[in-house]
Amino acid sequence: MKFSMLLPPKYDERKWTLAGQVGVKQVITKAMPSLSGREAPWDFESLKAIKQDFKNAGFNLHGLEGDQFDMAPIKLGLPNRDETIEKYCQMLENMGRLEIPLLCYNFMASIGWFRTKIDVEERGGAMTSEFNYEQIKDELVPENQRISIEKLWDNLWYFLDAVLPMAEKNGIQMALHPDDPPLDEVKGVGRILTNAAAFDQILARYPSPSNGITFCQATFKTMGEDIKVISEKWLKANRIFFLHLRDIEGDKFKFRETFHDNGPTAMEEMLQHYHQLGFEGLLRPDHAPAMYGETQQNFAGGLSAGYEVLGKVFAIGYLKGICHAHGIPVE
Repeated sequence: MKFSMLLPPKYDERKWTLAGQVGVKQVITKAMPSLSGREAPWDFESLKAIKQDFKNAGFNLHGLEGDQFDMAPIKLGLPNRDETIEKYCQMLENMGRLEIPLLCYNFMASIGWFRTKIDVEERGGAMTSEFNYEQIKDELVPENQRISIEKLWDNLWYFLDAVLPMAEKNGIQMALHPDDPPLDEVKGVGRILTNAAAFDQILARYPSPSNGITFCQATFKTMGEDIKVISEKWLKANRIFFLHLRDIEGDKFKFRETFHDNGPTAMEEMLQHYHQLGFEGLLRPDHAPAMYGETQQNFAGGLSAGYEVLGKVFAIGYLKGICHAHGIPVE
């Protein structure tokens, strides 16, 4: 298994240095202009410069994650979606030229991954995030940002018809992330990637070797799925391209993030499970509480709660320790 961290695309002395000090060599980034200070990654020179910056610091930029630019035209099916898809395809071509083989993407329209609170006290006073459906069940986004489940499926098919051939041509693994929280609707916005059956449907429709899954362990567990059963099926089919590891307490209607060693999921058992089924790809620790001296971010400007660095440093050590104890090779 290859350990990675999601690092900002613009040099951050503290985060980049700590990642290097815990032995991380593979990096995932979100290269949107507001974070990188450069053009979006459909611009070859901008993406090349980001990759070079990481290389100069001792990292390999292995993949991009999240919306790299405004995806509303594609997800909502707006008049300019074909133009936006063209830019997306150019990004895929750029990734291929620069040997950046992984793209973790989602199809959450209008509202991305979402929490209702970001200041819930965790172990030792650390601050974590929480989702409580009761607090937002009567809220609606503006009408022009709402979309039905049926229309969102249509837009996903349209998108994948256009981009998967380009991804395959350029050797890019497109790893689809589930909806978080996995509810059928959030604030009037339909959601479709809320159960394992939805992913099975997508895999059956597109047998392309570029079509796969970001197995966000906690999100699939929040759905109520048996994460061992579904991951075994997809691993045997070589469809899990990327592992996200985190843990939560609760269910899809109300839950809070917790430390990687402090939740109900048997991390030791799951890492052995992935290894025994032959997974040798990239994994990264996902959301973690903000620890002493850190400030939990909100959801503005492309930054999100759960992405401070100390919780990730702890998680890397914890997960590596499990791997070493069970003879699981790590990079």
